[in-house]
Amino acid sequence: MGVWQLLLTGLLMLAGLCGVLVPGVPGSWLVWAAVMWWALQDARPVAWAVLVGATVALLLAQVVRWALPPRRVRESGATPRMAVYAGLGALAGFCVVPVLGAIPGFMAGIYLCERLRLGRHAEALAALRTAMRSGGSSVLAELFTCLLIMGAWLGAVIWG
Repeated sequence: MGVWQLLLTGLLMLAGLCGVLVPGVPGSWLVWAAVMWWALQDARPVAWAVLVGATVALLLAQVVRWALPPRRVRESGATPRMAVYAGLGALAGFCVVPVLGAIPGFMAGIYLCERLRLGRHAEALAALRTAMRSGGSSVLAELFTCLLIMGAWLGAVIWG
């Protein structure tokens, strides 16, 4: 697989990660489609292992999202700005502490956004709790799964 195809695959995955944060956009399925396209182009067994792992992870994430309360993010006062902060926080946390850092990074992004907006620690913490209860946990589950898949793909491309 050429460099341009790998770059296109990575860009499609990034679009999928952004799509997770935007309601109505099938972000996780964009990530899965990028992995499937890569696996079809790259005949190595590691590519197929990543595809199977991505499929299982996304199915498990759908089960987890089904078990969590339904998304009511808009009703909680969440804004697109908050989604950007949460997404960037999750990505930064994922890079600082591989895999598990996405969870505290996501929550830190929401907290930072609310702290800048509200100005006080107690109010920002209450807004973080509200956001996580009203759908942030399902967004986090989907985003974490997509970051995990993207990390597996990147590892397979670099070391595979």
